[in-house]
Amino acid sequence: MAGSRMKLELSRVVQGRSRLGVLRGLGRTGQHSLEVPGCLLYTHFGTVPHLTQDTLHTLSNLPSVTQVTLSNIAEHQEVLEEFKDGFRKFAGLHDTVLYCSLHDPATFCPTGYTTNKTVSVWGSGGRIELTVAKFMALQKTVQPDWYQSMADGETWQNNTSRKRVRKSVDRTLTHLDECLLVHQKSQELEGVEVFGVVEGGDILEERLRSAKETAKRPVAGFCLDGLQTGTMDQALRTQLITAVTKELPEDKPRLLQGVGRPDEVLACVEAGVDLFESFFPFQVTERGCALCFSFDVSPDPERAGRAPPAVLELDEERDTAGETQQNGGLNLDDQTQMTSFEINLKDKRYQDDFRPLVDGCGCYCCKNHQRAYLHHLLVTNELLAGVLLMIHNTAHYHSFFDALREALANDKLDLLKRRVLREKVTSF
Repeated sequence: MAGSRMKLELSRVVQGRSRLGVLRGLGRTGQHSLEVPGCLLYTHFGTVPHLTQDTLHTLSNLPSVTQVTLSNIAEHQEVLEEFKDGFRKFAGLHDTVLYCSLHDPATFCPTGYTTNKTVSVWGSGGRIELTVAKFMALQKTVQPDWYQSMADGETWQNNTSRKRVRKSVDRTLTHLDECLLVHQKSQELEGVEVFGVVEGGDILEERLRSAKETAKRPVAGFCLDGLQTGTMDQALRTQLITAVTKELPEDKPRLLQGVGRPDEVLACVEAGVDLFESFFPFQVTERGCALCFSFDVSPDPERAGRAPPAVLELDEERDTAGETQQNGGLNLDDQTQMTSFEINLKDKRYQDDFRPLVDGCGCYCCKNHQRAYLHHLLVTNELLAGVLLMIHNTAHYHSFFDALREALANDKLDLLKRRVLREKVTSF
């Protein structure tokens, strides 16, 4: 563990907090890298929802790290143990770095089931209780390249008492120490990296204590937990993340769990976050919606390798969708509510709309199909609707991260924020 291969090389730090760089030394052999700020590839049991591996690889700007979750994998432990060759080979995932997290960020996780010794994950068959021993046995079976340590993350509800938050930080540190102990003695996990989890609910002192203590351990990076969309006001989240990142070493990555909306991504990058989970395109797809927000900051959109700007449509539909989001309302429905960054293709207005989802988008869906066709597929419940929407939403979201890195490199972050948040922007 002492000689962690994973290394964050920063090329710029903008306004003291936003970090631009490359995370190098990923994977058992260390040959992979990931640009930051960046995101991971979200999967269900190793597969991007709605997409086959072939379809997925029609997309050009995919991240090198694939996220799998124990909530999907735990119930298949026996099958994987019998297989013996790890999850990557089992799922046919070639040439990717495997990151294993505890929970699925797109799925609501019931609370009230942690104890001093256990945490619970929820698979299709219901609740699975994990001790550190069972958690680590799963990691040995999955054989990821990096994983988050076991953590008590049940303090994201606003009314959690200070005593309960303190207990969550204590338990999480204890779990981390126990995981590291097993990890260091395990041959199967040689060369595998561990991310420590920073908890602390909405209590600043506990967040700082969790960060400082976790940073003392031999971890390769940090997961910031309990700050999910819909659980906390954006201003408070930014304040907590800014304080926490000051306590974390500069050369180790910070991964934020459960936050995916573009406006929130921008705020969290400004607070010092490096990595995100890309579950947001999946949620948008499940709503029958298409991501349709502008993020172009380059003077020459026709330049090689980048799609021209997304056409910005200030239709009423997107404006009304935005109203439910801007108030930072603290309900869990935020995860399922339509946002101002998408258009609802089930809406009748699209039945005679023969434009692509986003003008200038280079994805397969936008090049070959029109909004009217997507509307038809959705109202007739055709499976192809999910496939085409997931292709576009994944491509659009990852292009947003490309634009974010470009904006940081060229001092255009403020312009990007105006584009994404639609300030001072007129409709086409």
